[in-house]
Amino acid sequence: MSERTRRHFLRTLGAAAGATMALPLPLHAQTRRRLRVGVGPFLPTAEDTRRAYTPFFTHVAKQLGAPDFQLDVTTDWAGLAVAMATGNLDLAWMGPWGYVLANNASGCQAIATVRYDDRPTYNAIIVARPDLKVGKFPDDTRGLSMSFADSGSTSGWLVPTYFSREVWKIDPKTFWKYNEGASHPANQMAVASGQVDLATDFDRNRNAMIAAGRIKPEQTRIVWTSPDLPNDAIAVSKTMSAADIATIQRVILALTLDEAKTLLPPRYTGFSQATHASYATIEAAGIAVGRLKRLGG
Repeated sequence: MSERTRRHFLRTLGAAAGATMALPLPLHAQTRRRLRVGVGPFLPTAEDTRRAYTPFFTHVAKQLGAPDFQLDVTTDWAGLAVAMATGNLDLAWMGPWGYVLANNASGCQAIATVRYDDRPTYNAIIVARPDLKVGKFPDDTRGLSMSFADSGSTSGWLVPTYFSREVWKIDPKTFWKYNEGASHPANQMAVASGQVDLATDFDRNRNAMIAAGRIKPEQTRIVWTSPDLPNDAIAVSKTMSAADIATIQRVILALTLDEAKTLLPPRYTGFSQATHASYATIEAAGIAVGRLKRLGG
């Protein structure tokens, strides 16, 4: 990655990243090298996430002939994109916006989209305290406290920012008592406990927290739902060999429903084939809010 590209990426995320690592040899040419994989903060704690996603990555690594792998769990979505872009990951389970950012900076490529309840799509949501009277959104929420997730989150930052500016024609930072940077579980808990009036999230996270007993369904109320968004991407570094990429894609697309129940977190049912074009709507939103340059720009 050129220094100019890396500087642009760091400006895009507003985060600091370490020095770019030397490009690794393909796994098929250096079988003893540890496979480096990453996943974002899907669950309330890093340990929860690690425990839930380790079986999947163990399966992939074994099929790739790289049983020794390192799983990194980031504390925010932007951090996962930085890790991929700076050469610190070979393979990652990434949120759509984080993937687009990483692709923009490093050329990593999506090879599959996860299916949840057999759907390759999900929805961003905004939840409110149940006692609030919200007849029309966002009009009836002016001046209330609002918590967005970190700037690497699709449903928690990009999509609500896009709708605020381009559809509702408001500045979220002045329309609400605005704060950003929280995790999705923290956003749900903040609304459920009455610490904030409104917060961004995605439907899968709220469902999972209710199922796990972390919140009760009546503690938060959905007041806005986005159109369908492409689900999380499985992305590979551009430094991986074509043979390794083909193996990974074959392995994950071949997962049966019974295997998914064993290897994936609850309600994930497998994967659909994907390319970068599968995330074109996310890329367009990033351009619209000024976080990505137009092609050729």
